[in-house]
Amino acid sequence: MTVAPGDTLARTLRRRRIAVSAVFGINGLLASMWVSHIPVISDRTGVDHNTLGGLLLILGGAAFLGMQLCGPIVDRWGSRGLIVTAAVVLAVATLGPVLSHSAWQLALSLAVFGLANGSIDVAMNSQAVVVEQSYRRPIMSSFHAYFSLGGVIGSGIAAAALFADVPVILTVSVVAVMSVVAILGVRPSLVVGSARTDDGPADAGANKRFPPGLRLRIALMAVVAFALMLAEGTAYDWSALHLVERFGTTDAAGAVAFGAFSATMLVGRFAADSVTARFGPVAVVRAGAATAAVGMAVVICAPVPVVAILGWAVFGVGVAGGVPQLFTAAGNVTDQPSGRVISTVVGSGYLGMLAGPALIGFISHETTLGSALWLAAAAMVFACLAGSVVRRPASASEEGTARRDGTPSAGRAKMDV
Repeated sequence: MTVAPGDTLARTLRRRRIAVSAVFGINGLLASMWVSHIPVISDRTGVDHNTLGGLLLILGGAAFLGMQLCGPIVDRWGSRGLIVTAAVVLAVATLGPVLSHSAWQLALSLAVFGLANGSIDVAMNSQAVVVEQSYRRPIMSSFHAYFSLGGVIGSGIAAAALFADVPVILTVSVVAVMSVVAILGVRPSLVVGSARTDDGPADAGANKRFPPGLRLRIALMAVVAFALMLAEGTAYDWSALHLVERFGTTDAAGAVAFGAFSATMLVGRFAADSVTARFGPVAVVRAGAATAAVGMAVVICAPVPVVAILGWAVFGVGVAGGVPQLFTAAGNVTDQPSGRVISTVVGSGYLGMLAGPALIGFISHETTLGSALWLAAAAMVFACLAGSVVRRPASASEEGTARRDGTPSAGRAKMDV
C-alpha cells in the first residue's frame, strides 16, 4: 500500500468508512422496500401464510446461494466491482415483488432479490473487514447499525407513501433509482482489493481437531446464533403483517411496526460496543435476550396496535447486541485460526434467519400468527439461559485479545489506494 502519511491517510480511511457505511445503509433501504410492503404484496398475489413461508425459504435459499457463489469472486478479484453490480441488480429486483400478481411470479422475483442480496452481503462485509483492519479498532457494529438506519428510513418512506396513497410501484422505483445513483457515487471510495495478511498462511493449523469440550462449546454457540437470528428474521418478515392481521390496521401502520423494531435495533447497535465494555458480553446477551422475550410477549398479548408497536420496539432493543457478542466469542474461543469456528457460528445464524420466518409461516397456517410468534419468544429464553457461552476462556492468548479488540492478529491489512 502506498499512501501519503498523516492527514492524507486519515482522510482516505474516513472516506472509505463513509463509503462502506453508505453501502450498508443502501442495502437496508432496499431490503425495507420488500419488508414494509409484505402486506400489500400478499394481498395482491393472494398468498396465505403457508405459501408465504415457502416463498421466504426461496428468498433465503437464493441469498445463501449468492453468498456461496460470490465468496470466491471476492477472494480473487476483490469486492468493489461485486458491490456495484449486486447493488444495481438488487435495486432493480426490488421492483419484482411489487409487480407480481401471482405466487409463481412472486417466487421468481424473490429468488432474484435473494440472490442479489446475498451477493452484496458478502461483498460489503468483506469491505467492512478491510476498513476495520485499517482502523485497528472495532467499528464493525457501526456498519451494521447503518444497515438498520437504512431500514428505518425505508420503512418511514413506505409508511408515508402508503398514508398518502402513493402507488407502491412509484415509491419503490424512486428508491431504486436513488440507490443506484448513491452506489455509483461512493464507488470511487471503496477498496479495490481484499484483506490480506503478512505473517504467513491464514489457514495454519486450520486442520487441527478441536478437543471434545471445545467442539461442544462451538456447537452451543452455533445453536444460540440460530436462536438469535431466528428472532431477528421473524421481526423482518412478520412485524408489519402481524399488526395488519391482528388489529385490522392499514398497511401503513404495519410499516410503522417494522420501523419501530428497526429504529430501536439501530440505537442498540450503535451502543453495543460501549455497553459490552462496561458490563461484559455475557450480560449483554442475557439481558438482551430477556428483553427481547418480554418484548415479544407484549407484541402477542397487546390489546391495541400502539402497545404492539411498543412491543416490537422493545424486541428490537433486545436482539440488537447478541449476535456481535457471539461472533466475537467465536473468534476468540481458541488460539488456533478461528475461520472454521466463525463460519460455523455465522452459517448457523443465517440458517436461523432463513428458517425462523418460514417456521412462523407454517405454524401460523395451522394456528394463528400470534401463536406462532411464541416461537421467537422461546428462542430468546433459550439464548438467555445459554448466554454464558460467549464468556471468553481464561486460557485465551493475547493474540485472541487483539482480535477481540478489532486488531488483525496476523499483520496489517494491505489495501490498494
